[in-house]
Amino acid sequence: MHLYNKEQAIKRMNQFGQLHRPFIFIINYLQDVSYIEEVTAVDSTEVLYNLNGFTNQIISAEDNIATYSAKTMPSLHWQPFAESFSSYQRSFNIVRQNILAGNSFLTNLTCRTPVETNLTLNDIYFHSKAIYKLWIKDRFTVFSPEIFIQIHPDRTIYSYPMKGTIDANEPDAKYKILNDKKESAEHATIVDLIRNDLSIIADKVTVSKYRYIDTITTHQGKLLQVSSEIKGILPENYLNTLGDIIFKLLPAGSISGAPKRKTVEIITEAENYDRGFYTGIMGIYDGKKVDSAVMIRFIEQNAQGKYLFKSGGGITTKSKIHNEYNEIKQKIYVPIY
Repeated sequence: MHLYNKEQAIKRMNQFGQLHRPFIFIINYLQDVSYIEEVTAVDSTEVLYNLNGFTNQIISAEDNIATYSAKTMPSLHWQPFAESFSSYQRSFNIVRQNILAGNSFLTNLTCRTPVETNLTLNDIYFHSKAIYKLWIKDRFTVFSPEIFIQIHPDRTIYSYPMKGTIDANEPDAKYKILNDKKESAEHATIVDLIRNDLSIIADKVTVSKYRYIDTITTHQGKLLQVSSEIKGILPENYLNTLGDIIFKLLPAGSISGAPKRKTVEIITEAENYDRGFYTGIMGIYDGKKVDSAVMIRFIEQNAQGKYLFKSGGGITTKSKIHNEYNEIKQKIYVPIY
């Protein structure tokens, strides 16, 4: 698969947009490495995707499901080895000190967790139940529930920031998550950030839905996730600059923080690894509309063939370290059930 730098990626996306040629885009967290390819040229032995129904999987005409999904799923073995509390505490303290100093209001802190499993990346891709899925051969698999942006044919652009997670089996889980002051403040901050981001490239930006609940099913049970909907109107000729528009919104606010530029610097200091494609974005332009997702729920294969699951959460002044540590562990799952 051919990869492009930022300038090349923007130019290529603009060209495909101008010509109304369907293409997929996969952009890493730092936006310096991207895969931008026409749908007809994607090699399915290297890249598989199912982006909200847009897919290059082989589909059975009889039952309209991916033929692979009929294969027997092995009994799941899934053993994470979470980052030590002391290691997480070091990163958390760097973030907290910057927040208390007024350098950030919200910082998304992530980490890597080694995982032992009897599944291959290919197994995880095909058997995971998620709206947005991606498999890159010998590199990583993503099964993301989080929309980045959608652009409809009427030029309306939508974003759905996702902030706030709780175990659905907790007593009064919905009430707890919606009335938690820390979660409420974090969500309000990210909605404000995304609204400002959209205002850079769109007019009439409004928050059309605020703090609604989605249910996510995992192999360990159900989680409740809090999201909002923000929308605006793009210029009539937006397809001519589609690459510029998308890159202006990066990195995604939900996986960086506010203010964005300074918070990214804090993340670099606090995290002791390279995110790579994790927390980047993946998406498709089908010739009429754009659909995309933030690359969270991410499992990577390193050079030694070992698996690393990447997860994180938002840190604010109200964050309690044990709660945040437990949240990143809670997110280490595969949606296979």
